[in-house]
Amino acid sequence: MTILITGGNGFLGKRLGKILKERGKKVFLASRNNKQNLLAQQYSGCEAIAMDVSNIESVRDAFSYVKPDVVIHGAATKFVDLSEKYPFETLDINVLGSQNIARVAIEKNIKTVIGISTDKASPPIRNIYGLSKSMMERLFCSLNGRSGVKFLSVRYGNVAWSTGSVLGIWKKMKDTQGYFGTTGPEMYRYFFTVDEAVQLVLTAFDNAETLQGKVLSRMMKASKLEEILKVWSRMENIEYRKIDPRPGERLEEYLIGAEELGYAQETIFDNLQHYILNFNEKSPAPLREVLSSRTAVQLNESEIMALIKNPPYEEI
Repeated sequence: MTILITGGNGFLGKRLGKILKERGKKVFLASRNNKQNLLAQQYSGCEAIAMDVSNIESVRDAFSYVKPDVVIHGAATKFVDLSEKYPFETLDINVLGSQNIARVAIEKNIKTVIGISTDKASPPIRNIYGLSKSMMERLFCSLNGRSGVKFLSVRYGNVAWSTGSVLGIWKKMKDTQGYFGTTGPEMYRYFFTVDEAVQLVLTAFDNAETLQGKVLSRMMKASKLEEILKVWSRMENIEYRKIDPRPGERLEEYLIGAEELGYAQETIFDNLQHYILNFNEKSPAPLREVLSSRTAVQLNESEIMALIKNPPYEEI
C-alpha cells in the first residue's frame, strides 16, 4: 500500500509517516517547503516530495508520481491569528487546497482520503481558521459516496509542543524574556500528545470502511491555561503576565458543538471512547451534552508536569 501525506514535513505528518513506514507501508511526505522536506525525510526515512495543495496541477503531478492508494490530508495554514491577518492564504490552502486534493483523488480513483481537522471547526465557530477546516470536513463528508473514493476526517485539539503550540511559545518567552505571557489565562484548551494524535489517524485509517463520510474524534483531557502556567511558574520560579489577546480566540473549544449533537454518537475503538459525527444522517443514539474543554476531564498537576517536562525540544 502506498500512502501520500500532505503537510508531511510537519510535526504530525513526519511522525505519522515514520509509524506507517514501520507498519510496512510505502509513504511519501508532500509539502511546498523543500528545506523542511529534507529534514522530514531524514527524520522519517520516507521520501519527501514538493507539492503545493493550492495548485491543482502540482497536486496532479504529485499524485501521478506517487500513485497513492491512500491520501492523508494534513496540509493547512493553522494559526488562528495569522489566518485572521492573511485570510486569502488560509482559504487558498485550507479550502481550495482541500478541493484540489478531493478533485484529483476522484480523477485518480484513490481508495481513501483522510482529512486532518481541529476542534476549532466545531460550532460556534469563532475564526477563519476554524471555518476553513469546517468547510474541509463538510466537503469530504458530502463527497463520500459520489465516487469510489472513501472520504473521512479526524478532529482533535491542540497537539502539545507542535509547531505554534502555546507550550513552545511559553518556553521561548521563558528563555528570552524571563516570564510567561498569556493572552487568555481564563481559556480552556484540549491538549493531545503527538502520539495520541497519530493514533487517532491510525484508528481512522484502520476503520475507513466504517467511518467513510464521517468525522472521528475521541475523548481527550483539557486544562485551563492558568493552571498550566501556575504549575510551570512554580517549577521555574518565574511569573506569568496577561498580555494583549489575539484576534479570533474563544474561551473554550468544542469537540462536538450544540448543533452537532443530533448527528453524533459515542463508540469504542481500542478500548477508548470515541465520537463519530455524520453531518448527513441523524444519530440513532445522539449525544446529550456538548463536549467542551471547560467541562472535559481536566489534566491534574502531575499530568501537567509531565506535559511540560517532555517536550521534543528539537521541534521548537
